[in-house]
Amino acid sequence: MTDQNLTTAQSGPVEIAPVQPAVVPQEARAHAADLGEFIAASPSSYHAAAEVARRAQAAGFTLLTEDAAWPVTPGGRYVVVRDGSVIAFTVPATAGPTTPFTIVGAHTDSTGFKLKPKPTTHGAGGWWQVGVEVYGGPLLNSWLDRELELAGRIVTHDGTEHLVRTGPMLRIPQLAIHLDRGVNDNGLALDKQRHTQPVWGLGDAQSADVLAALAADAGVDPADIGGYDVVLAETQPARAFGAGQALFASARLDNLLSTHAGLTALLGRVSTSSASAGSTSEGSTSVEMFAAFDHEEIGSASRSGAAGPFLEEVLVRISTALGATAEERSRAFAASLHVSSDVGHAVHPNYPERHDPANHPVAGGGPILKINANQRYATDAHGAAAWNAACRDAGVPTQEFVSSNVVPCGSTIGPISATRLGIRTVDVGVPILSMHSARELTAVVDPWYLSRAMSAVLGG
Repeated sequence: MTDQNLTTAQSGPVEIAPVQPAVVPQEARAHAADLGEFIAASPSSYHAAAEVARRAQAAGFTLLTEDAAWPVTPGGRYVVVRDGSVIAFTVPATAGPTTPFTIVGAHTDSTGFKLKPKPTTHGAGGWWQVGVEVYGGPLLNSWLDRELELAGRIVTHDGTEHLVRTGPMLRIPQLAIHLDRGVNDNGLALDKQRHTQPVWGLGDAQSADVLAALAADAGVDPADIGGYDVVLAETQPARAFGAGQALFASARLDNLLSTHAGLTALLGRVSTSSASAGSTSEGSTSVEMFAAFDHEEIGSASRSGAAGPFLEEVLVRISTALGATAEERSRAFAASLHVSSDVGHAVHPNYPERHDPANHPVAGGGPILKINANQRYATDAHGAAAWNAACRDAGVPTQEFVSSNVVPCGSTIGPISATRLGIRTVDVGVPILSMHSARELTAVVDPWYLSRAMSAVLGG
């Protein structure tokens, strides 16, 4: 959406014409409520992958394990989990060696903090503290003075994995203004090591053991913990608010919003009238797939990240099960499409000069098509045409995002997967405010719009 009342930064302040709020459809409210439940169930990437698998299995998908043979057959629906990543797919009854793939992709991780080795520490004044490491690029100040929990996985010495979450347990306390009189005028400066370590108790240092708290949640002996991947998570529930209850605030919208939208689109494509086992989306002409990866916020270079082999291995195993030769698999890939979805920037009303003067995505204006000349996003003309057609078919408004030349954009799983697989990829998302904050903001209607557009892509 382009603002017609825009003036450039060089000619004076940038002004944005107000957008008249529309009545939020009940379907959008229901989608947002379910998104809130999904986020609440997903305090870590491991929980998110498990929640995707749980919902898929409830819809009749068969869980596949990577160390076993895969009985993938036409007409089936399947889900596979690798650490904090998950892939779910349906195989059309007419599938053959050259059947293409239609993929909607997202990521499960969010910026924040991760538990260090030897995590139990002791601060001045008898405070129990926890040693954490910064994960990705969070807005550090947004994590202050919030009730946080520990969430993730522990692995016992016998190799058993346990998902754990403590509930509200920790807090990173801010320094009082009386002890930092210039903070409002000079800005808050946080040292990533000294000023971000949470407190979680008081008293005898010998009684403090954060790993014991995690072990208790898992019902195991602390001495049995062989390893752990545990993050801090914000615990305040998601909430609709504002005029007409049209705004939506939550932790981890980046990028559980897209994860939920993609999963909802795929599950919605499955026929509810057919038997739960061995049925796929009606009218499918491609293998319809949802893929969500861990570690996007730190570059995706891991066994479960988009730069790793997970997606490629799943695609190859499906092609092999369908009898494809290497040449036929290449033909299938050439006819395939990947829609990479991640949140993007809505125009900020207090900082409009930070945005491109002609392309101003607004909250409530529908999903965004992400474009970057330097391929930080993978969108090209063919991908843009496919996305715009899907939005038109779904009756969904869409808008474009491109960065100001002096404010470089981030990147996504899109260019990474396109480089690895050679599958045409288009980058999309939903405009939000406060990206990488402990609590982010979007419009209630936009996640619903995104999921509808994704459903049209899968059925295209």
